[in-house]
Amino acid sequence: MAEAIAILGLVTSIASLVDLSAQIVSRLREFTSRTSDVPKSFRALSTRLPLLTAILQRITTQAQAGRLPDDVTKALRDVVDSTLAQVSIVQTCLSGIIPPENASKTERALKALKSLAREDKVCQAVEKIHKDVDFLVLHQTTQHVDTGDRILEELSKLTLTPLAAPQSFGVCLGQAPEIEPDAFIGRMAELRQLRDILIPTQHPHRQRITSVSGMGGVGKTQLSLAHVRACADEYSSVFWLNAKDETSLRQSMADLATVIIHKSNDSTAQSIDEEKVKIEQVRRWLSEPGNDQWLLIFDNYDDPSLPGVRSPTGYDIRSYFPLRSQGNIIITTRSTKLTFGKQLRVQKLEDVETGVAILSQRSGQDLSGDSTATDLAKRLDGLPLALATAGAYLRRTGILCYEYLDLYHSTWTDLVGADTEELYEYEARTLASTWTISLDQVRRQDDDAAELLTFFAYLSNRDIWYELIKAGASDAVPGIRRVTENKVWFQRAMSRLQDYNLVEVVIGSYQVHPCLHDWLIEGLNNPPIPLLFEIALRCAADSIEDKSNPQYWSTSRRLLDHVEHLESPHFSQLWRSHSLDEVVFSAAHVIALVLLGWDRHKKAEQMFVRALAGKEKALGPDHTSTLDTVHALGSLYREQGKLDVAEQMYLRALVGTEKALGPDHTSTLTTVHELGILYREQGKLDVAEQMYLRALVGTEKALGPDHTSTLTTVHELGRLYRKQGKLDVAEQMYLRALAGTEKALGPDHTSTLTTVHELGRLYREQGKLDVAEQMYLRALAGYKKALGPDHTSTLDTVHELGSLYREQGKLDVAEQMYLRALAGTEKALGPDHTSTLDTVHALGRLYHEQGKLDVAEQMYLRALAGKEKALGPDHTSTLDTVHALGRLYRKQGKLDVAEQMYLRALAGTEKALGPDHTSTLDTVHALGSLYRKQGKLDVAEQMYLRALAGTEKALGPDHTSTLDTVHALGSLYCEQGKLDVAEQMHLRALAGYKKALGPDHTSTLTTVHELGRLYRKQGKLDVAEQMYLRALAGTEKALGPDHTSTLDTVHVLGRLYCEQGKLDVAEQMFERVRSTSCQIHTHE
Repeated sequence: MAEAIAILGLVTSIASLVDLSAQIVSRLREFTSRTSDVPKSFRALSTRLPLLTAILQRITTQAQAGRLPDDVTKALRDVVDSTLAQVSIVQTCLSGIIPPENASKTERALKALKSLAREDKVCQAVEKIHKDVDFLVLHQTTQHVDTGDRILEELSKLTLTPLAAPQSFGVCLGQAPEIEPDAFIGRMAELRQLRDILIPTQHPHRQRITSVSGMGGVGKTQLSLAHVRACADEYSSVFWLNAKDETSLRQSMADLATVIIHKSNDSTAQSIDEEKVKIEQVRRWLSEPGNDQWLLIFDNYDDPSLPGVRSPTGYDIRSYFPLRSQGNIIITTRSTKLTFGKQLRVQKLEDVETGVAILSQRSGQDLSGDSTATDLAKRLDGLPLALATAGAYLRRTGILCYEYLDLYHSTWTDLVGADTEELYEYEARTLASTWTISLDQVRRQDDDAAELLTFFAYLSNRDIWYELIKAGASDAVPGIRRVTENKVWFQRAMSRLQDYNLVEVVIGSYQVHPCLHDWLIEGLNNPPIPLLFEIALRCAADSIEDKSNPQYWSTSRRLLDHVEHLESPHFSQLWRSHSLDEVVFSAAHVIALVLLGWDRHKKAEQMFVRALAGKEKALGPDHTSTLDTVHALGSLYREQGKLDVAEQMYLRALVGTEKALGPDHTSTLTTVHELGILYREQGKLDVAEQMYLRALVGTEKALGPDHTSTLTTVHELGRLYRKQGKLDVAEQMYLRALAGTEKALGPDHTSTLTTVHELGRLYREQGKLDVAEQMYLRALAGYKKALGPDHTSTLDTVHELGSLYREQGKLDVAEQMYLRALAGTEKALGPDHTSTLDTVHALGRLYHEQGKLDVAEQMYLRALAGKEKALGPDHTSTLDTVHALGRLYRKQGKLDVAEQMYLRALAGTEKALGPDHTSTLDTVHALGSLYRKQGKLDVAEQMYLRALAGTEKALGPDHTSTLDTVHALGSLYCEQGKLDVAEQMHLRALAGYKKALGPDHTSTLTTVHELGRLYRKQGKLDVAEQMYLRALAGTEKALGPDHTSTLDTVHVLGRLYCEQGKLDVAEQMFERVRSTSCQIHTHE
């Protein structure tokens, strides 16, 4: 009977305990699903209570089956009752804190839960529950029930001598460089990552090691201390150790022994042996069983000596880890070579707003809306030490951000150098000292790598690659020569710099943080060293390939930042003092060519002038190298639109090379060729032809008819004949050039593709739009394959396709092409490059034709402002946009403003190109159209007649530009009522267009349309109908049935049928026009 009562009591107690445990587990798990920040003790409890339930169910089965002896049943009843009491305590405490599922006070409950986890009665209850579970687990692992007495005896001993809880010492940061919590800004992602590594939800008792690495001044220490502030409750103790060298670390650990062991108030060990004893005491304490919830921070372990990472001055930090693999460890380091533990790389701050926030906090000012603060944050490029230094200076002096930027650029050493105010929270205190520490560590291991880093002051901080450095390596600087002996040695040296975060690897190259680069320039190379300057010049000059090389443009683009850096004022004294050194003036010429290629005209001119001055003094004014620079200056002035000055340069170069090398030398012929281009641009087409033909005969004789230089001149002759309106002859030239380059260089070479591109333009002018499209698409595919989709040649063809589709009336597709070209040139060349502005101009024209006149005006004004800045207000390209604005304002009805634009364009082209240049005559023609619209028909006639006389003389009576004016005169005479003269003009234009462009060209069809209008006005309605129907059939075929030009003709046919009394047919015409969404602009 007593035995049955005992079993019943045990089973009853178990049932109560199981029910209560289930309630606690359910509540804790539900709360954990809403927040992962539940204290470890409660997370462990929610894990172990289900284990307890499972064990209790097995004990119930054993008891009910009578397999438990009386004494075991009694002992188990005592344990279960004890556990039930502790679980009841926990359940009572939790029930008043954890809210129901839909409560809105989770955060407040979490705070209370953390507080509860530290209360003695809860801690004791949880600890006793764990021990009871351990007891029951041990009971169930026994193999025979009859050994229960012995097990109970052993367990009772454990109960009588419980394990001592590890002592907690809280947060002990010693001399750690703490800052106010508000001063730590950003880094939320890194804090979350650090928490996930060190405070996992699974396996909480395993050892966790994290290496927090990054360049000096990036904020590794402050990130670690911010983690401590956020998560201190998760650790039994937190200790900070100074690990910058082994001596400092040993002293920190000896100091720590004073806190932990309580054996001495003296923080300094009196001997090496005593220090060793204290360190071992600390390691043993960290290794005690159950003492695994502490956090150690080894700060500034920047000089590791580990397997595979050997340093003569470093040490192995693992000698100071605990003896047992337990606890949590953070190691902050500049080295990237620590391979144990989890890696957390601290990068610069990417968000400019965070940089501005640091400046605001440190300066005590609200800079959130200050654009100059944004500029300063961008310049300091997300480096917290640099931002904190700047903010502290702003607070101390009261200056503004733009003033700090000016000082930064002009007096870097005084502002942020080694003697500036130190910041307590950074181990190295200043920008200069933080990188000096890293460089010294590199120098102790690899002096050549340190010398290489110093040399980077003479290059841009971006896109540094092996071949660039190798090109300039010299025996005069043995360290640089050695590291560039082969690519492996170079990569090894860069890897050493990368170990200390002094360089960063990007795809295919390396880069240096801008602030670090500033220190290399101002801190290590002030004043600059002439020998290193000359090596940098060689790097740039010897890296550029011949312009015919397909890689020329990609290489020159990579070099652009470097040559602009060498051209900066920092090196101006060296340019002056070494102007007669051959390496200097030769490099100046090459640098100028790179700058010219990317439209840096002013800088290019300065470098060419510098090169010319040096060559004239060192080599003489008639030396061939001197003449090369004279020739190049001619090309620069030609691109700037200074055509007269360009001509002087070319003629000087021509006279010099003829005298030095002879009239038939290839260098002489190159200048002759360039003079041909100049005269073509001046509108002196006959003289240009003479130059081209001389160059062609000379290169054919010297190099052969199939040499690429010969073919280049053939190509240019094609451009000339196209400009003269000799389209058939131009086609012959282009086809010869194409066949030659395909044979010599292959069908996909860029020179071949250039001719294919130009053939597209020719066929477009001939009205062969389908063939033109084929040419453009071939060029586009070839350029994309050879140069990439974002190369400027590729984008030029995209631009031209836009113009083709515009002429075909495919305005939406044209817009897509233009926008693609615009996005590409803005990215590749910048928003203010002339190629970018040409596409902006073309978009203006497209929007003009679409009737989006306000958007068109914005495009034209952007193009005008950019060209005025880049090329000057009187450059012919600038004047082209002025002319286009005149056309736009005429369309808007702003006739007075339009006249101002046209008159400005006319004055500019007359001055730049002469009164008889075709561009001048284009504006004269446009003025005629404006005056015609104003009703000033007599003045309009004068303009048209001047334009006609000029084009007939410059281009010939049958050129399409001449015929355009003949056509316009016909329309004018029609309005004046001079119908017979008008008919003569239109018939002349028609015959000329048919001969030059073919019967189906849009210009031909426009004239046919105008003849219809004339005959209608003369009352010849049947003949007018024939003209209109012919024009309609042609435009439908060439432009499509819905093009505005097609619908113009449909509309006037409707008018004609009304006059003929054919009202049903007229209605069909009008209905066709109405059924489209196109806006009709008729001439009537």
